[in-house]
Amino acid sequence: MMVLRSFGGIIESMLGYRRFITFYLSAGVFSSLCHCIVSLLILHQPEIPALGASGAISGLVLVFALMFPREKILIFGLIPVPALIGSVAFVGLDVWGLVAQAGGGGLPIGHGAHLGGALAGLIYYWYYLKPKMRPRTPSPITAP
Repeated sequence: MMVLRSFGGIIESMLGYRRFITFYLSAGVFSSLCHCIVSLLILHQPEIPALGASGAISGLVLVFALMFPREKILIFGLIPVPALIGSVAFVGLDVWGLVAQAGGGGLPIGHGAHLGGALAGLIYYWYYLKPKMRPRTPSPITAP
C-alpha cells in the first residue's frame, strides 16, 4: 500500500481518475490471469491462490518508470536509483524467483502475477501513453 500511495497519486494526476482506476483494475485482473496461467503451466500447481493486487502495483510502478525513467526512487526506502533501473531490477528478481519456483524452490510469492502486472504496464504505456507523449511534428506546407 505504501507503493500505491507513493506512485498512485502521481500517475492518477497524469491520467485522471477514470483512466487511472481503469488501468489499475485491468492490471490487477490481467496479473491474476497471468498467475493462473503460470501456476498451471509452469508450476503445475493450479490451486495456488492469489488476488492480483501486487501485480497491479507492479504495472503501476512500471508505468511510472517508463514515464519518468530518470526520476529517483528509493529501493527498500534506502537506496536511490533511477526509476527505470529500479523497476527493471524488480522484474529481474521476479523472473529469478519464478525460475526458482519452477525448480521446486523459491519463496511463496506470486512472481507470475508480478510479471503479468509489469507486462500490463508495459502494454499500456507502449500502446496508449507513449503515442500521446510523442512530440508531434508539424505537417509540411506545400506550395500552391
